[in-house]
Amino acid sequence: MKKYFAILSFLVSISTYAKDKVLTAQETDSVWMVNNYTKQEVYIPMRDGKRLFTSIYAPKDASEKHPILMMRTPYSITPYGVDTFRAFWKTYYMDYCKEGYIMVLQDVRGKFMSEGEYMNIRPFNPDKKGKETDEASDAYDTIDWLIKNLSNNNGRVGVYGISYPGYYATMAALSGNKYLKAVSPQAPVTDWFSGDDIHHNGAFFLMDNFGFSSSFDKPRLSPTKSYARGYTYPTKDLYKFYLETATIDSLGKIIGEAKPYWDELSSHPDMDDYWKARNTRNFVQYIPDSCATLVVGGLFDAEDCFGALNLYKAIENKAHNDNRLIMGPWAHGFWAKDSGAYLGNIRFGRNTSVDYHKIEEEFFNKHLLTNGKYLWPKKETLHMEKQIFVTGENTWMAIADKDKADKRAIKYYLQSNGKLDTVSCSDNKNPDHYISDPTHPVPYIDGVITSRTREYMDDDQRFASQRPDVLSWQTGVLKEDVGGLGPVTADLFVSLSTSDADFIVKVIDVFPDDFSYPDSVKGNGKGYVMGGYEMLVRAEVMRGRYRNSLEKPEPFEPGVITEVKYKMPDIAHVFKKGHRIMVQVQSTWFPLMDRNPQQYVNIYKAKPEDFIKTKVTIYHDKEHPSHISFPELYFCAPPVK
Repeated sequence: MKKYFAILSFLVSISTYAKDKVLTAQETDSVWMVNNYTKQEVYIPMRDGKRLFTSIYAPKDASEKHPILMMRTPYSITPYGVDTFRAFWKTYYMDYCKEGYIMVLQDVRGKFMSEGEYMNIRPFNPDKKGKETDEASDAYDTIDWLIKNLSNNNGRVGVYGISYPGYYATMAALSGNKYLKAVSPQAPVTDWFSGDDIHHNGAFFLMDNFGFSSSFDKPRLSPTKSYARGYTYPTKDLYKFYLETATIDSLGKIIGEAKPYWDELSSHPDMDDYWKARNTRNFVQYIPDSCATLVVGGLFDAEDCFGALNLYKAIENKAHNDNRLIMGPWAHGFWAKDSGAYLGNIRFGRNTSVDYHKIEEEFFNKHLLTNGKYLWPKKETLHMEKQIFVTGENTWMAIADKDKADKRAIKYYLQSNGKLDTVSCSDNKNPDHYISDPTHPVPYIDGVITSRTREYMDDDQRFASQRPDVLSWQTGVLKEDVGGLGPVTADLFVSLSTSDADFIVKVIDVFPDDFSYPDSVKGNGKGYVMGGYEMLVRAEVMRGRYRNSLEKPEPFEPGVITEVKYKMPDIAHVFKKGHRIMVQVQSTWFPLMDRNPQQYVNIYKAKPEDFIKTKVTIYHDKEHPSHISFPELYFCAPPVK
């Protein structure tokens, strides 16, 4: 779930005049903005009579016609008041203002100052009749109103949004409005059961959901400019808090006014029609050919890594528009508010977010500008369908889908004595095992957990390697670079002493013992010991009962060897010569995700006494070749400079 308060903090930070001393360039731009733009606030009527509150920042220049760039959000379009401007000058969005864009921000239906009732991930209705509405129709009606009522617009509209607003951007693309020419869903919510925010393969992401929902899902009684307060934790130690609170049901009793939505989630424990109707990938075939899409995501996005990758793939498979993908080494939304030079302890050697800004601006300029000042550059930055930043190698690569056939899967087999090798398993039938104890779950990071960190996505896993309930296998020192680009497949042969368990598989880059970054490479400045660092490249959970189907859960038969095979989100990483590749397997990841009682009961209604230990056995012989695999990195074009 969205890191709500972090997002709100960011929005507020860019939403008001700077009262304190800021950089001279920002002061100059703020003065320029006020002198060259006007702001108006309007209520735009929808087809059912409800009105959506909208802020419009328009250039004073009437000598030419201007494109419209819009964001629709449930997080408030603060600041309110025609005399108080959003501080576009503190972000790269100022480039659009300098280019003369009309910038439009809108509170979505039922949030903040807009009328109507709010619904989380309101399902898309492809067969709307009369005054029936959904988020696509609200986008359609807004665009129509803007085109008909804003003077000096050029008849071309673009929509963008990060995170939840990324979902609203996708809904705009589904609207079919002829004036909408370009949409950029960024870290978009797409599927809240399979891999975004609320669940990953059916496992409930506990800490994010409770913290977010306790504020965001409080009913709004009337339009407001204020944010709702969330739950006040009795301790800063959230591992302790969630362990002692014990169950999802117990959390529902203290979540307060947000309980109706908490109960709504709990009433849909499996992938059913409720979740399918809220999966935007099921409807992207309605995106018209005339609407280009630029899907953006972070390789280390804790919330919506799944969403960006899989929305792009769905559009490729179902639609026929100009569809592109950008994936960088970013946490959630960091391409818009950070240099992108590092994340946590891992450094990337360049300001990757600045690289991205040029790409996004080219995309919207290409499709929206008609004044003759801008032509698609001869040396296009966005000249391939996909641009992906490859970590380890630390460079942008342009990748074409037509080259999929040139990739081969690299398989790494789990073996005895903690070895990981590309050679198939031996006749050794001595499996590995651990005891998973839900009363003593594996923490998702080291140290006291006071919040859900962004950096856990590439964090050091040495603390987990020391746990008896985490199994590790690693290769020898690599004699050459090994690159992976694409989804990781985890294929485990397991048995349990009970009827259910979770499986968290981690792919890890183990740095040499003498490794350190040169001072010239920008980092976080904390002086963390990087020798022997165990960098998390990708990790994902499979709730065991969903191993064969997210729709039809089934228990394990105790003691019976069972295959658990699933795809993890894509990686784009080079394990460098001199490094090692490690795989870890565990069954708890707390309090990032909820605890499985490790027996086949309804987890949402589980009582504390339902949580029991289980013995997890991992097999790796010829008949049961547990392994991970990923497509070999293949470069179809030289690095993008």
